Amino acid sequence: MHARIVRGAVRSAAVAAAVTGSLAWAPTATAQASEPTPSASASPAEAPEPDAGSVSIAKKDPAGDVLPGAVFLLLDATGQEAGTGKTDAQGKLTFTDLAPGVYRVKETSSGSPLHDVVADQDVIVTPGATARLTIVDPFKPALLLLKAKDDKTGKLLPGSTVNIGAGEKTLLTLTTGPKGTVTGELPVTSRETELWAKQVKAPEGYDLHKPAKSFTAGPGAPVTVTVTNAKTATTPKPDPSEKPTDKPTGTPSTPTDKPTEHASGESEPAPTATGTPEAESSLVPSADATDTAPPKTPAGSLAHTGADATPWLLGGVGLLLVAGGGAVFAARRRTQDNSDDGTAES
Repeated sequence: MHARIVRGAVRSAAVAAAVTGSLAWAPTATAQASEPTPSASASPAEAPEPDAGSVSIAKKDPAGDVLPGAVFLLLDATGQEAGTGKTDAQGKLTFTDLAPGVYRVKETSSGSPLHDVVADQDVIVTPGATARLTIVDPFKPALLLLKAKDDKTGKLLPGSTVNIGAGEKTLLTLTTGPKGTVTGELPVTSRETELWAKQVKAPEGYDLHKPAKSFTAGPGAPVTVTVTNAKTATTPKPDPSEKPTDKPTGTPSTPTDKPTEHASGESEPAPTATGTPEAESSLVPSADATDTAPPKTPAGSLAHTGADATPWLLGGVGLLLVAGGGAVFAARRRTQDNSDDGTAES
């Protein structure tokens, strides 16, 4: 029954198409109820945007002084630039209107010839809040030149090890190289830092320089420290070919005024300090016998030179001189008398 109705409807449509000369597809009706179209007022409400945050920077140095002119760059989590700026006269800088998240603070310039920049650091920005950072720029290190010298010649010495420090803390240890010098960067904590240098190892062949040397250094400034050393005193080594002996090289003798008696009964002169007999003594020659050689002492005996015989010798010499003088005078007198007699006879 139902199939007949359908076939009838198809025929009616075909007839109508033949009359009008066109065919159009018309969907069949359904029993489903149509859904209502939602109105604009029924759409869900959009979520509100979060409040923006900010980052505040305060810039100082180790002494607590503010540092103006420092340049900072702010990067977001993707590495994109989120802001850039420079600290003011109070050393402060603020980045505002930042979406919540993690940011990186990068210092590109300290704004001071005495200070270094700090390493990058991350900061978290929360909605409606300000993240505050206090950044302390360190002083630039001093440029240290260490020398070791001979205290007499000024020659540079390698192998000198020196500790450099402040207070009770050692900051740096340096050893001079082949040229007797060495350089290093010395950390300082103020614009003028009191430091000390102490040698802990002397160059080979030299004594250790024990006193500590005090000096001052400033940020980024060159400073030279010189340590002098004296040569180690050396003792001459004994010759291994020489054999030591306990016997004295010579025994001094004590002179005596008394002559020693010889076995034959003749006296011998006392030995001198050198152990050899004194030189032979001779009588004083007369005035007319100056060209004659002094008499020789008979072999086998020595002249008597004792101190107790000296007066007798001098007396004998005097008597001989007097006798000789008298004989000469008498001879001359006799000759004169003879000449006078001859004259009278003629």
